[in-house]
Amino acid sequence: MIVLRSLVTTLCLTSQAYACDLALALAVDVSGSVDSEEYRIQMDGLAAGLRDPVVSEALVRGEAQLMLVQWTGSSRQRITIPWTRIDSFTALDGFANQVANDPRVWRNFSTAIGEALETTIASFGDMSMCKRHLIDLSGDGVSNEGVEPAKLHAKLRDSGITVNAIAIEESEPELTAYFFENVIVGEGAFVVSAAGFADYPERIRKKLLREVTQQTAHVGSPLQ
Repeated sequence: MIVLRSLVTTLCLTSQAYACDLALALAVDVSGSVDSEEYRIQMDGLAAGLRDPVVSEALVRGEAQLMLVQWTGSSRQRITIPWTRIDSFTALDGFANQVANDPRVWRNFSTAIGEALETTIASFGDMSMCKRHLIDLSGDGVSNEGVEPAKLHAKLRDSGITVNAIAIEESEPELTAYFFENVIVGEGAFVVSAAGFADYPERIRKKLLREVTQQTAHVGSPLQ
């Protein structure tokens, strides 16, 4: 009887530990190189990607936790939409609406990818109930201020956080390679390339599909 109770307790604790499949932090670049129209393309594209039928189904079934971070230069990183439990399509649609209407916090500042990651890492302390921890970072330039993102790789690994990225190569044609070498980290981590902001909506949709459905792929391999 004692053994049985112990087994039941263990199973219950395991179930509670993984009350959600995925904690996904969406980190959006709002640095000076991103103009108002490009900001709007990012936010509308991200909202549309979250509403994709397959993406939304996976998020709701997994009772995912979602969060939005706006980031730019040093000391200018802000969680604009806190962790939100996606336990229904109503909750998913509400979060997507918040993303689409999220007002821009900063303009005309530098690119501090390392600080964006540091701010986001700290937020995962309350997400121990989720099986997977993931940062989805979008950007259109290399880090030029603050801590170098590669210096955070050990901390990210120790924290069990994977970082994927979408490189918007509007003015940085080698940005995908830079993100591959310096930004992404974790098992199965990958970079998606967008030739410009016009490509962002479709690329972020495919990226979210790959992330939330745990599609098997090699690190850095392109999406078709």
